[in-house]
Amino acid sequence: MRMKTLWLAIALSSLLATGCSSITNLTSTRQPRTASGLYPVEVAWDSREQSIRPESLTPSVVVGMQTFPMKATPLVHNRWETVIPIPADKTFVHYRFKFDYSYNAIPAPRKNSKLSPPYRLTIAEPKGNAKLPPGMTPEQEKAALDAMRKLK
Repeated sequence: MRMKTLWLAIALSSLLATGCSSITNLTSTRQPRTASGLYPVEVAWDSREQSIRPESLTPSVVVGMQTFPMKATPLVHNRWETVIPIPADKTFVHYRFKFDYSYNAIPAPRKNSKLSPPYRLTIAEPKGNAKLPPGMTPEQEKAALDAMRKLK
Protein backbone atom coordinates (compact mmCIF):
# COMPACT_ATOMS: atom_id res chain seq x y z
CA MET A 1 0.00 0.00 0.00
CA ARG A 2 2.83 2.41 0.84
CA MET A 3 4.50 1.57 -2.47
CA LYS A 4 1.35 2.50 -4.43
CA THR A 5 1.07 5.77 -2.54
CA LEU A 6 4.73 6.55 -3.24
CA TRP A 7 4.33 5.85 -6.98
CA LEU A 8 1.17 7.98 -7.09
CA ALA A 9 3.00 10.86 -5.39
CA ILE A 10 5.92 10.60 -7.84
CA ALA A 11 3.60 10.49 -10.85
CA LEU A 12 1.58 13.46 -9.61
CA SER A 13 4.67 15.56 -8.88
CA SER A 14 6.14 14.84 -12.31
CA LEU A 15 2.87 15.86 -13.91
CA LEU A 16 2.86 19.14 -12.00
CA ALA A 17 6.51 19.78 -12.79
CA THR A 18 6.08 19.42 -16.54
CA GLY A 19 3.20 21.92 -16.80
CA CYS A 20 1.59 22.46 -20.16
CA SER A 21 2.14 24.59 -23.24
CA SER A 22 -0.22 25.69 -25.96
CA ILE A 23 0.40 27.01 -29.45
CA THR A 24 -2.43 29.18 -30.83
CA ASN A 25 -2.57 30.06 -34.52
CA LEU A 26 -3.70 33.68 -34.91
CA THR A 27 -3.52 33.66 -38.72
CA SER A 28 -6.62 33.97 -40.87
CA THR A 29 -7.32 30.76 -42.81
CA ARG A 30 -7.99 32.77 -45.99
CA GLN A 31 -6.07 35.77 -47.31
CA PRO A 32 -6.36 37.73 -50.57
CA ARG A 33 -3.58 37.25 -53.10
CA THR A 34 -0.87 39.90 -52.88
CA ALA A 35 1.39 41.22 -55.60
CA SER A 36 4.46 40.54 -53.46
CA GLY A 37 3.53 36.90 -52.81
CA LEU A 38 4.23 37.38 -49.07
CA TYR A 39 1.58 36.51 -46.49
CA PRO A 40 1.64 37.30 -42.75
CA VAL A 41 1.31 34.56 -40.13
CA GLU A 42 1.05 35.08 -36.38
CA VAL A 43 1.14 32.75 -33.38
CA ALA A 44 0.77 32.90 -29.61
CA TRP A 45 2.64 30.66 -27.15
CA ASP A 46 1.40 30.10 -23.63
CA SER A 47 3.21 27.89 -21.16
CA ARG A 48 3.02 27.10 -17.48
CA GLU A 49 6.27 25.17 -17.61
CA GLN A 50 8.49 26.84 -15.03
CA SER A 51 11.70 25.23 -16.25
CA ILE A 52 11.67 26.86 -19.72
CA ARG A 53 14.32 29.52 -20.24
CA PRO A 54 12.32 32.35 -21.89
CA GLU A 55 15.38 33.91 -23.54
CA SER A 56 16.00 30.65 -25.43
CA LEU A 57 12.58 30.52 -27.12
CA THR A 58 13.01 30.60 -30.93
CA PRO A 59 9.76 30.26 -32.91
CA SER A 60 9.61 29.53 -36.62
CA VAL A 61 7.14 28.59 -39.35
CA VAL A 62 7.70 25.35 -41.24
CA VAL A 63 6.38 25.26 -44.83
CA GLY A 64 7.27 22.03 -46.57
CA MET A 65 11.02 21.68 -46.04
CA GLN A 66 11.60 25.42 -45.50
CA THR A 67 11.79 27.16 -42.13
CA PHE A 68 11.10 30.87 -41.62
CA PRO A 69 12.17 32.54 -38.35
CA MET A 70 9.61 34.62 -36.47
CA LYS A 71 10.00 37.91 -34.56
CA ALA A 72 8.26 38.95 -31.36
CA THR A 73 5.40 41.38 -31.91
CA PRO A 74 5.90 44.78 -30.31
CA LEU A 75 3.92 45.51 -27.15
CA VAL A 76 2.31 42.04 -26.95
CA HIS A 77 3.88 39.36 -24.76
CA ASN A 78 4.27 35.79 -26.13
CA ARG A 79 3.22 36.56 -29.73
CA TRP A 80 5.33 36.22 -32.85
CA GLU A 81 4.91 37.06 -36.51
CA THR A 82 6.58 36.70 -39.89
CA VAL A 83 5.71 36.55 -43.58
CA ILE A 84 5.88 33.45 -45.72
CA PRO A 85 6.26 33.38 -49.51
CA ILE A 86 3.60 31.57 -51.53
CA PRO A 87 4.19 31.21 -55.29
CA ALA A 88 1.63 32.75 -57.65
CA ASP A 89 0.67 29.33 -59.03
CA LYS A 90 -0.38 28.01 -55.57
CA THR A 91 -3.86 28.52 -54.11
CA PHE A 92 -3.03 27.16 -50.65
CA VAL A 93 -0.16 26.10 -48.43
CA HIS A 94 0.16 23.87 -45.36
CA TYR A 95 2.34 25.10 -42.51
CA ARG A 96 3.20 24.44 -38.87
CA PHE A 97 4.69 26.43 -36.04
CA LYS A 98 7.78 25.15 -34.26
CA PHE A 99 9.15 26.41 -30.96
CA ASP A 100 12.71 25.46 -30.00
CA TYR A 101 13.75 26.18 -26.43
CA SER A 102 16.05 25.24 -23.57
CA TYR A 103 14.87 24.18 -20.15
CA ASN A 104 16.53 23.81 -16.78
CA ALA A 105 17.58 20.26 -15.99
CA ILE A 106 20.11 18.54 -13.79
CA PRO A 107 23.09 18.62 -14.27
CA ALA A 108 22.81 21.07 -17.22
CA PRO A 109 20.09 22.75 -19.33
CA ARG A 110 18.63 20.68 -22.17
CA LYS A 111 17.02 21.53 -25.48
CA ASN A 112 13.54 20.61 -26.66
CA SER A 113 10.91 21.73 -29.16
CA LYS A 114 7.15 21.78 -29.64
CA LEU A 115 5.42 21.47 -33.01
CA SER A 116 1.90 22.69 -33.71
CA PRO A 117 -0.68 20.71 -35.64
CA PRO A 118 -0.72 21.45 -39.40
CA TYR A 119 -2.66 24.48 -40.62
CA ARG A 120 -3.84 25.47 -44.11
CA LEU A 121 -3.69 28.98 -45.55
CA THR A 122 -5.88 29.50 -48.63
CA ILE A 123 -5.07 32.29 -51.08
CA ALA A 124 -8.15 33.91 -52.62
CA GLU A 125 -8.09 35.66 -55.96
CA PRO A 126 -9.45 39.22 -55.87
CA LYS A 127 -12.96 39.48 -57.30
CA GLY A 128 -13.01 40.41 -60.97
CA ASN A 129 -9.46 39.13 -61.40
CA ALA A 130 -10.01 35.45 -62.11
CA LYS A 131 -6.93 33.52 -63.16
CA LEU A 132 -6.82 31.90 -66.56
CA PRO A 133 -5.49 28.38 -66.94
CA PRO A 134 -1.80 28.26 -67.92
CA GLY A 135 -0.88 27.33 -71.48
CA MET A 136 -3.72 29.15 -73.23
CA THR A 137 -3.07 30.57 -76.67
CA PRO A 138 -3.51 34.36 -77.06
CA GLU A 139 -6.78 33.77 -78.94
CA GLN A 140 -8.14 31.50 -76.19
CA GLU A 141 -7.07 34.00 -73.54
CA LYS A 142 -8.83 36.88 -75.37
CA ALA A 143 -12.01 34.81 -75.78
CA ALA A 144 -11.97 33.83 -72.09
CA LEU A 145 -11.44 37.45 -70.97
CA ASP A 146 -14.27 38.63 -73.26
CA ALA A 147 -16.58 35.94 -71.82
CA MET A 148 -15.71 37.01 -68.25
CA ARG A 149 -16.43 40.68 -69.10
CA LYS A 150 -19.86 39.73 -70.48
CA LEU A 151 -20.70 37.94 -67.22
CA LYS A 152 -20.18 41.12 -65.14
